[in-house]
Formats: sequence, C-alpha cells, structure tokens
Amino acid sequence: MVLPLVDEHKPKCYLCHEGFENIEKLREHQKITHADFFQDNQIQNKREPAPGDVTVF
Repeated sequence: MVLPLVDEHKPKCYLCHEGFENIEKLREHQKITHADFFQDNQIQNKREPAPGDVTVF
C-alpha cells in the first residue's frame, strides 16, 4: 500500500499522529490532551556514572 505525501510540512503529534497547522497548536494540543504522558515522562537531569564505569584521566 502506498500512502500519499500530503501535508508533510505540517507538524504532527507523535503520540496520536494528528496533524496541526503550526507548532503552537501542536504544543497546545500536547499540553491539554497528553498532559499526563508528559508529566510521567519528564527528562531526568540527574546524571551520574553507571555501575562499573571507568573514568579515564
């Protein structure tokens, strides 16, 4: 099956694959509709070496 390349330039939500006119509408959609996903999956900035890592000086 071949899918048409329509609206390739518009941003698309990677969670529900819905297309939007601009990036602001996409961000608003993600804050409202997928707020629980983004709260649960926040980027953790805590970085520390994994067990067994060796530091080379």
